[in-house]
Amino acid sequence: MTLMNVLVDFARTGRIGPLHCGMPLAEAEDLLGPGRPHPAIVMRGPDIDGYPYSWDGLRLVVTQRQVSGLCIDLFPGSTTKLPPLVLPESETYEATVLREELISALDIAGCLHEVNRGLTFGSQSSILTQPADVCAIFSLPGRHNDVPHLDRHYLGVMHKHTLP
Repeated sequence: MTLMNVLVDFARTGRIGPLHCGMPLAEAEDLLGPGRPHPAIVMRGPDIDGYPYSWDGLRLVVTQRQVSGLCIDLFPGSTTKLPPLVLPESETYEATVLREELISALDIAGCLHEVNRGLTFGSQSSILTQPADVCAIFSLPGRHNDVPHLDRHYLGVMHKHTLP
């Protein structure tokens, strides 16, 4: 399994492996191990809503102790990690995904997508997949990103959120 496989599957299904919006946080932690809670959760307690728990490049947003959002964060020009449950047999992976590469992979997989006009502006572009409603946000790299093409859009985050 590759990172691109994980991204395309997420875009098509709205799930990251067995992880999905609506599942109890306790179930997600049983699968992933304990996550790193956002500092607001540490300070105010586990009943505060809308803050993420993190597992390296994976974030789960929690509302009423249920997963209300799934996010994969990428840092173009570097490597990062996803939990083995999400990307087996990979300590780290190359986190540089060109917009054209992801769109081509979605097209090959038959995953419908459209421009997300609300998040496409300036040096940022976004797509929304159908029917899973997964949002992918791309941007031009900054000075700190070690990428081959400074004039092309790279994937920064893919996410799905639901209302509790």
